[in-house]
Amino acid sequence: MSFVRPSLVRMSLAAAFAAGLAAPSLAASAEDAFGTWRHPENGSHVEMYKCGGGLCAKITKVTDGQKTDDKNPDEKKRGRSVVGLVIMSGAKKNGDAGWSGSLYNRMDGKTYSGTISVKSKDALDLSGCSMGIFCKTVTWTRVK
Repeated sequence: MSFVRPSLVRMSLAAAFAAGLAAPSLAASAEDAFGTWRHPENGSHVEMYKCGGGLCAKITKVTDGQKTDDKNPDEKKRGRSVVGLVIMSGAKKNGDAGWSGSLYNRMDGKTYSGTISVKSKDALDLSGCSMGIFCKTVTWTRVK
C-alpha cells in the first residue's frame, strides 16, 4: 500500500497555483490585430497597422491575379495597383478586442461597414455589412 505525504501534496498544489499565476494572459486584445493576415478565400495578404490613433489595412500580396482596382466605381482609380491599396482606414476600437470602420472590397468595388474581432493572436474575424443587415464574416489567419 502506498501513502502520499500531505506535505508533498501541498507543495504540488502550491506549484500548480503559482504556475497559473505566472502564465501570460491568453485573452485577445484589439492590439493583436496589428500585423499581416491571410484572406481565407483568395490567399491575399493584408497588413493591419496603426494610423492616426486607429487601425488601417492595406493589401501587401495578391494571389488571385487581380493586378488593378478594376472594379472601382471611380474610373480614375481603376488603373491603380491592388498591392498597396488601403482597404480600411481610420477604424476605431470597438471594445477590448475589436475595431470598426469602413471596409473597401476590391472584388466588387464597394465600401461596407466593417468590423474586426480578434479571436486570438493568430485568428481574427472580419465582417462586412451592407445596409447593416446583410453581413459576411470570414476568419483570417496571421501570416507567420
